[in-house]
Amino acid sequence: MVPHRSSASLLAWLYVGLVVYASLYPWTDWRWPNAPPLAFLTLPWSRYWTAFDLVSNLLGYMPLGFLIFTAQVRGGRSPVIGAIHATWMASALSLAMELTQNGLPSRIPSNVDWALNMIGAAGGAALGTMMKSLGLLERWQRLRDRWFVDRSAGALALLLLWPVGLLFPTSVPLGLGQGLSRLREVLASVVADTPLAEWGRTALAAPTFATELPPASELSAIALGLLAPCLLGYAVSRPGWRRALLAAGITLAGVGATTLSTALNFGPDHALAWLTESAGLGLGVGALAAMLLAWTPRRAAAALGLMALTALVLLVAQAPQDAYYAQSLHAWEQGRFIRFHGAAQWVGWLWPYAAMAYLLGRIASRDDA
Repeated sequence: MVPHRSSASLLAWLYVGLVVYASLYPWTDWRWPNAPPLAFLTLPWSRYWTAFDLVSNLLGYMPLGFLIFTAQVRGGRSPVIGAIHATWMASALSLAMELTQNGLPSRIPSNVDWALNMIGAAGGAALGTMMKSLGLLERWQRLRDRWFVDRSAGALALLLLWPVGLLFPTSVPLGLGQGLSRLREVLASVVADTPLAEWGRTALAAPTFATELPPASELSAIALGLLAPCLLGYAVSRPGWRRALLAAGITLAGVGATTLSTALNFGPDHALAWLTESAGLGLGVGALAAMLLAWTPRRAAAALGLMALTALVLLVAQAPQDAYYAQSLHAWEQGRFIRFHGAAQWVGWLWPYAAMAYLLGRIASRDDA
């Protein structure tokens, strides 16, 4: 099999980063362990466990096993070797996380967790093997070749991560990039007791409106929040009707992820509470702009996407944190979504900047016309 550059490789590395973050959260109060690091492996299996712990540990490593398997097979290895590599690599990562948890008083290393992670990774590799035997991976490659240009793995990975970032509460629908305000807070605290304290209070103050974004700014932020991933897709896709379908799929993914996030925070009965008149109008403007730009040359689409992302980040930085947004953040950071807090939050914060860096690379590339 001819080796191919696969988006699965990038996604696997990103998933590893998220696993490390979630496994070692909250990253505080580190200590030197009193017991031998491997002592947990010989302990009896705990009698106290919940169905959520069982399912989350089992399913949490299944995508990683699948992604590593796919990357191995796309790189030219046989399915058997790919499955073996996927299982032992994911298992080694899980063991490393359990060993490191010895230094965190808030985390307890568990041989049950390691076994479930190993089974989950093997299940993901088995799923990949089945898809390979059915020819589904080859069909995906042929579909990708018809829809996207060469070296599009980074953009596809970013497009797949975009709905994940929307699961974490946003101050404006589809408004990713909220990390700028948090960065200001961190920098202000760093210079608080230094000669730069006065400068920090003025230069690092967030430019927010009194109660809410003006309607025009909110509409623009929502429209740009939808248009930006569409233009990212256009930078690596072939012009024409395929782009129109791509934009439609991106719109459905954005609406679905935002609806799911709202349902998780406020209950299924309020799942569409975010879809106000302004949000609907912003979605319409963004979708219309995406359709009109479906025949834009790839390099021009990358440039427009870079401008859209820059404007989006600046608008999101000005959005106030109302009571509902604060309640959503509390639920995610302190409540029932703590296990998914790190993954969705970091994706939401960093996605626009990663997309900007990627688009800059596409603009500088000589391969795009």
